[in-house]
Amino acid sequence: MSAIMEGDLPRKPRFELGFAETAEEVLETQQLRYRIFAGELGAQIDSGAEGVDRDQYDPYCRHLYVRELESGRIIACTRILTDERAALAGGFYSAGEFDLDMINSLPGRVMEIGRTCVDADYRSGAVIATLWQGIAAYITNEGYDYLFGCASIGLEDGGATAHAILDQIRGKYLAPAGQHVRPYVTLPAADARPTEKPKLPPLLKAYLSLGAKACGEPYWDQDFNCADVFMLLNVSDLHPRYARHFLGKSAEETAPLAAGHA
Repeated sequence: MSAIMEGDLPRKPRFELGFAETAEEVLETQQLRYRIFAGELGAQIDSGAEGVDRDQYDPYCRHLYVRELESGRIIACTRILTDERAALAGGFYSAGEFDLDMINSLPGRVMEIGRTCVDADYRSGAVIATLWQGIAAYITNEGYDYLFGCASIGLEDGGATAHAILDQIRGKYLAPAGQHVRPYVTLPAADARPTEKPKLPPLLKAYLSLGAKACGEPYWDQDFNCADVFMLLNVSDLHPRYARHFLGKSAEETAPLAAGHA
């Protein structure tokens, strides 16, 4: 006979990754978005009286979520808008902030991710990476060639930190000029710079770690009080260090992501 120790038993999964399939599940993701964007970040949201973050693009998106199994709560989400669905929606969400002629000229299939957020109590590597794995699986299973979206930099200090981060981006992470997009509202200058080198926001850091490039100057989103940096990832140019991650590496080992409204 042999004894089975408690430590030998398989651990129950903590999280469930899935796409919202019902109106109730979509509503849960919109309520999470509202709690973070309006409640935590102070964004001005048109549907705020209902306690949800909802816009005209939501019906055309796939809503990817991470649910904590013990509590049953959705604790992270993002939405995916493909080129086919964007045609039905009247365009991509980012087209309200940038001239996207460059995106329309790219060879291959493109998809946009946006409204990405993670509950403040769950911004751990496992939760965040689980969300990225869902994005990765969708890209590879459906055969998309480019991923794009916006990474936000907060302007709580009047833009000083944002401009310092943008200086870093201009020095190392800009896409070629032919892949730049033009923001419709440019970020105003800041009167000062931080005394120490600022940390990159987690979503922006994750994009850069994967090999994505910034496509020019940011958009000044006054409703969300942030600078939106347009990021473009050519899936065939994934950074080698993260290629396995993006194709399904284990959640504990994947790169971080965090709240970002774009």
